[in-house]
Amino acid sequence: MIGYTLRRLASALLLTVAVTFVTFVLIFSDSNAIARATLGKAATQAAVDQKAAQLGLDRPVLVQYLDWVGDVLHGSLGVSFFTGESVTSMLTTRLPVTLSLTAVVVVLTALVSVLVGTLAAVRGGWLDRTLQMFAVSGAAVPAFIVAIFLVLLVAVEWGWLPATGYVPFARGPVEWARSLALPVLAILVGSIGGAAQQFRGAVSEVLQQDFVRTLRSRGIGEFGIVFRHVLRSAAAPGLTILGLQTIGMLGGVVLIEQVFALPGVGDLAVEMTLRSDIPVVMGCVVFTVLVVVVVNLVADIVGAWLNPKVRLG
Repeated sequence: MIGYTLRRLASALLLTVAVTFVTFVLIFSDSNAIARATLGKAATQAAVDQKAAQLGLDRPVLVQYLDWVGDVLHGSLGVSFFTGESVTSMLTTRLPVTLSLTAVVVVLTALVSVLVGTLAAVRGGWLDRTLQMFAVSGAAVPAFIVAIFLVLLVAVEWGWLPATGYVPFARGPVEWARSLALPVLAILVGSIGGAAQQFRGAVSEVLQQDFVRTLRSRGIGEFGIVFRHVLRSAAAPGLTILGLQTIGMLGGVVLIEQVFALPGVGDLAVEMTLRSDIPVVMGCVVFTVLVVVVVNLVADIVGAWLNPKVRLG
């Protein structure tokens, strides 16, 4: 298990370096465009060249990347081109919102999709057909459409929950939960159906294997077979699917933060992209990459811990 974990950590590190390098090259390759974006379209070429030199953008991209990596290793993601504020500080104020939203969605998606997917695979019948319909419907309707519907119905018409804004957990757990309820529900409508359907497929595949028939022939009850053996074998593909679902959710989180006016990283990324504040955009990219890498890493390690056969792959 230790060897497998170290191999996965090494792969995660290489992936992080590769993605940040490619992203950095794509973003910082045109120093002229970046400098002009900070000065405005009316700026002269001489002013643009001077600004590029001032920001250090006239150096080779590889040199800029290595300097950026050195700063990251010392805990700095640079400063905003417009405000001079530390990117790390800007992200720190936004992280609790996005992490709260993402964590709640992932936990609820995992719990509900495992429960519903397993029941659909074991019971079949109307529950299975309902899951199929719900998954197709959830995938067909974008999260922001669901969000707008929830705002109009639950927040405006009924007045049960706030339509916008975020309340920190430290200020009051109940108000924190109320502020996240509609955003979480808007994302769950699409995520649970797909994850439950995929998990149902993983469980159904394991149920068809010979060792399950052997266990049944020995008189072991279906409940014991499913919860002691089938779920353990289906854990690895199920966790992989959940990891992919989480990565897919990140795009939806950006839109949901916009709809519900949540001051998270997605909202910051959109705002700074429109202003061409490149260091802040790069910081948001780093955050997204880290979330993707960590989610995949945790899913792989937990899957290998639950099913030792995975370590041999």
